[in-house]
Amino acid sequence: MPGKNSTRLILAGAAALLLALVLPLALARPAARAQARISCAACHTQQTPGIVTQWRSGKMGQQGIDCATCHGSEHSSADDVDKAKLPTPDVCATCHAKQVEQFRAGKHSLAWTAMKAMPMLSHQPLPIAGHDGFKGCSGCHKIGEKAPGELTPAFRYGTGSCDSCHTRHSFSAQEALNPRACQTCHMGFDHPQWEMWSTSKHGTIWQIEGNASRAPTCQTCHMDQGNHTVMTAWGFLALRLPEDDKQWWQDRVEILQALGVLDAQGGTTDRMKTIEDAKLFRLTLEDFQAERGKTTAICARCHSAKYVEEQMTANDKIIRESDALMAEAIRTVQALYTDGLLEKPTSWTYAPDLLQFYEAKSSVEQELYVMFMEYRMRAFQGAFHANPDYMHWYGWAAMKESLQKIKDQAAALRAEAANQATLQALQAGQKEMTELKPKLDKNTQDIDQLNRQVANKQDASGLPLLVGAVAAIIGLIGLIVGIIAFLKTRTIDV
Repeated sequence: MPGKNSTRLILAGAAALLLALVLPLALARPAARAQARISCAACHTQQTPGIVTQWRSGKMGQQGIDCATCHGSEHSSADDVDKAKLPTPDVCATCHAKQVEQFRAGKHSLAWTAMKAMPMLSHQPLPIAGHDGFKGCSGCHKIGEKAPGELTPAFRYGTGSCDSCHTRHSFSAQEALNPRACQTCHMGFDHPQWEMWSTSKHGTIWQIEGNASRAPTCQTCHMDQGNHTVMTAWGFLALRLPEDDKQWWQDRVEILQALGVLDAQGGTTDRMKTIEDAKLFRLTLEDFQAERGKTTAICARCHSAKYVEEQMTANDKIIRESDALMAEAIRTVQALYTDGLLEKPTSWTYAPDLLQFYEAKSSVEQELYVMFMEYRMRAFQGAFHANPDYMHWYGWAAMKESLQKIKDQAAALRAEAANQATLQALQAGQKEMTELKPKLDKNTQDIDQLNRQVANKQDASGLPLLVGAVAAIIGLIGLIVGIIAFLKTRTIDV
C-alpha cells in the first residue's frame, strides 16, 4: 500500500533527522560540562587549591558533580566572582530531596528563626548576630533557613544549611556521622552537650573503642537511621504545654511570664507565635509523647524498658525541681519591680525579661539570666546526657548558689531603699526644726525679758509679772515636748 509506505518513510526520515540534530548536542553536553570542570579547576587550583583538593577527594567530585551544579555557570573569571551562586537547601534538594524534607521538619532548619526572635539581638553588632562574618550567635544559627527576603546580595555567605555538618567542599557523610562534627555548636555556656556526652560513660566508651556501635553518639539518639528531622521531647528550653502537676505548672507559668510568653494574667503574648514557629518546645501532650516515644525506643535497644522509664522519670524530676528554684528566683526579682525598686527600661515590653540575656540592666537580673540560661540548662541537659557531675555541680548546685545571691542582692536593694527613706525623713525633720527655731528663739527672748522685769521690781506689782514668767516657761516646755513628740513620729523602723 503506497500510502502507508510513504508515511513510514516520512516518519523514518524525521526520526533520522531528529537523531542527527540531538545526538551531537547530547554528546557535546558531557564534553562541555567536562570542559567547564577543567576550566573551574584550572583557575581554582591556582587561586584556592584547598577547595579543589577537597572536591576531588569527596564523593561529589568523584561522581562527576561539577561546580556549576551548585554554583551556576555565570561566573567565569576574577572579574565576576559575585555571579557565582552560593547554594541553599533548595539546591541540595535537587539530589537529596528526602534529607532536605526531613531537615525542614526538624529544629535545625529553624535555628535562624529562633535566633532572630531574641529581643536582645537588636543590641548586638552585625558580626555577632548577623551575616557579617558569623562570629557569634549567627555562626551556629546559620544552619537554619533564611527567609527569601533576607538573601540579598549583602548576604553572601551562610546561605547554606547542609554544609554546617557536611562541610565544604568534600561534603562527607562520614564526617557528619562523627559526634565531633556536633561539638562546634553544641558546647559552651548554655548548651554544653558535647562536654556532657564526651565525659559521660557513653562518650568515654566511644573514645576508648571508637565507632564500635557499643556506645550511642549524638547521631544515634538524635538522627536515628540517618533521619535529619532533629527534634527532642523537651525542646531546647525544657518547657512544655500543658502540665498536669499543679505546682509544677504554677512554677512554669512564672518562667513563661519571665520569658514574655505569657502576660501577667496568664494569657499568651505575641512571643507565643515565635515559640510555635521555631518549635522551641512542645505545645501538646501528643507531640511530647511522640518525641519521647522515639527516644525511649532507641534507649531500649541496649537497656530494659523498666530501666529506661526510671531514667526518664528521674530526668523529668530534675526539671521539676529546677523549675521550683527558678520560679522562686523570678518571684524575688519580680517583687523588686512591683515595689518600685527596679524600673522597667523604656524599650522593654516585659520585666523581668529572661530573653534580654546579658542586656539586663541590673546585677540581680544578670544573675537571674545566668541562672536560667547556664545553670538550669546544665541541670536538665546533664541529666538527659547521663552526666551526673554536670547535672549536679555545674547545674543544680550552681542554681542553688544563684538563688541565694539573688535573695541577698534583693535584700541589699531593699535595705538601701529603707536607708534612703530614713535619710529623707531625717532631712525633712531637720528642715522643720529649722523652721521652728525662730519661734523657740522668740519664746526665749520673752522669758529673758520677763526675768529682767521681775528682778527690777520688788513691789507687790511684781507678782503678776512672776505669774507671767511662769506661764511663759510652761509654754516653752510645752513647745519642747511637742517637738520631741513630732520627732518620734518621724522615726522609721529600718
